Amino acid sequence: MLTRRLKGWEIPESEATPEALFEGRRAWLKAALGGMALTSPLSIALTSPARAEAAASGYPAKANGRFALDRPISAERLVESYNNFYEFGFEKTVAGAAQALKPDPWTIKIDGLVEREQTLSFDDLLKKMTLEERLYRHRCVETWSMAVPWTGFPVKALVDLARPLSGAKYLRMETFTDTSIAPEEGDPLYPWPYVEGLTMAEANNDLAFIATGIYGKPLPKQNGAPIRLVVPWKYGFKSAKSLVKFSFVADRPVGFWEALQSSEYGFWANVNPAVPHPRWSQARETPLGSLIPRSTLIWNGYGEFVADIYKGLEGERLFA
Repeated sequence: MLTRRLKGWEIPESEATPEALFEGRRAWLKAALGGMALTSPLSIALTSPARAEAAASGYPAKANGRFALDRPISAERLVESYNNFYEFGFEKTVAGAAQALKPDPWTIKIDGLVEREQTLSFDDLLKKMTLEERLYRHRCVETWSMAVPWTGFPVKALVDLARPLSGAKYLRMETFTDTSIAPEEGDPLYPWPYVEGLTMAEANNDLAFIATGIYGKPLPKQNGAPIRLVVPWKYGFKSAKSLVKFSFVADRPVGFWEALQSSEYGFWANVNPAVPHPRWSQARETPLGSLIPRSTLIWNGYGEFVADIYKGLEGERLFA
């Protein structure tokens, strides 16, 4: 008898949500979005009439079954109310303050070492992409975690759109700057705007994702509307929110937290339970909504996708 060994990101068939139940949930979400039935204050606040029309036709997106979970999806109300979004404050209760964000209209610039620099509206960028839903684990360096159904497109699709030149070694991403709505950006002690970066190998990896939605609808403001990075094998501070610029560059970008405190935060930020942060052990994590810690997985459980990227880089500060 042949026995197939499950990969790190797979779950036993007995633990999977029945397809009929999952599809029923998706059908309900689609009907609710089409009829504007999402009536919570945060859901109402995230859309204009134009974006509501786009949501009705584009969400929920088709699920990509290649990306499964080994744990339950986190409760939507927790994911949308427990947030790091430092432009609006350094507490987890920034969802209310983040409603000042104005994600429509939204402009995105692609520049640097590319064949042709371009500036697109968010809606025009979406027209060039095929949205899909992926279930990902998310691990914060502060040792909390969650499991999320993101909607969006691979970073590689944006790389292909940009057509970078051979000299481009990194993708530098930058978030919005508007002190009239984001008061923390006016603090000169912090290196605004929020910047993060990936190597081109990381950006072209199948796992790297640009999220435009969550739980079958467009991103709420506090989760990084209208467009954010999601790199689930790295600590959460790498997944920059509310992006306005993608620059293809030759030199390694210095991220927001690396610029602020390089002894605690490095460029790579790959999840590794064996390497503690100076203030937190990374061996265990506590999922949102739970009081019971669980063991953290190397690469957050995604080593089969990403471990090969880092061969030969053993001398780098891979995980800090």
